[in-house]
Amino acid sequence: MALKFAANLNFMFTEISSYCERYVAAKAAGFTAVEGVPYSEPVEKIVAVKEREDIEQILINSFSGDISKGELGFAALPGRQKYFKETLDLSIKYAKGLKCPRIHITAGILPEHKPADREKLLQDMETIYIENLRYSGTKLQEEGILAVIEPISALGDKYFLRTQSQGIDMIKKINHPNVKLQVDLFHAQRTDGNLTNLIKENLPIIGHMQVSQVPNRGEPDSPGEINYPYIFKLLEDIGYDEYIGSEYKPTTEKTVDSLGWFKKYAK
Repeated sequence: MALKFAANLNFMFTEISSYCERYVAAKAAGFTAVEGVPYSEPVEKIVAVKEREDIEQILINSFSGDISKGELGFAALPGRQKYFKETLDLSIKYAKGLKCPRIHITAGILPEHKPADREKLLQDMETIYIENLRYSGTKLQEEGILAVIEPISALGDKYFLRTQSQGIDMIKKINHPNVKLQVDLFHAQRTDGNLTNLIKENLPIIGHMQVSQVPNRGEPDSPGEINYPYIFKLLEDIGYDEYIGSEYKPTTEKTVDSLGWFKKYAK
């Protein structure tokens, strides 16, 4: 059994400035699917390119704001519940136009706070997050779209949802059939490790997976901590047949020169 991979257009093919032209490059490189954050272009423009290239969009992130201004989502942020729901409508518009079956609901970066206030802040954010994810799960279910949540380690303890164990706990607390876990093995290795059991034990709640190497986030066959030949064999053995997101930073000047691993493992 061969695996299916999607190119992440915010990490791969970034030597091409036009986001739309990255769809063209991904298709030319052999990908049949992509994922990413598409809000830099009007949805109609992206849809036209996607349809012309006959390539699937298997995941988008929810609208997450401006990272340069300390924004990475709003689902857990106090006082931003109304804005979260408004931006979710925008995300749904893009997902429906792109015929995308998943939206990664980004949680948000903790607001500035005093150390003494941190525990209370996290409790409040968890309550808001659970409420917003239940709302998202139902709203997206009505549109035939799956909501996924992803623990992100790259921002240290600034991002609300950071570890796989926390993500699994949130899935249990949200308790919604249309909200699942997005496992990026880069983040999972950095915070939790034990990747074999993470995948096997949580497969029923995993709604999407992504790959890159640790510690430098290069392509899967670049030097690093994760034994991807073993991981890919594991995924084949358990019958994982969903697209796997390739969210890595190529170690080569041109993305196409980093695709030796893809040619070996892709369907």
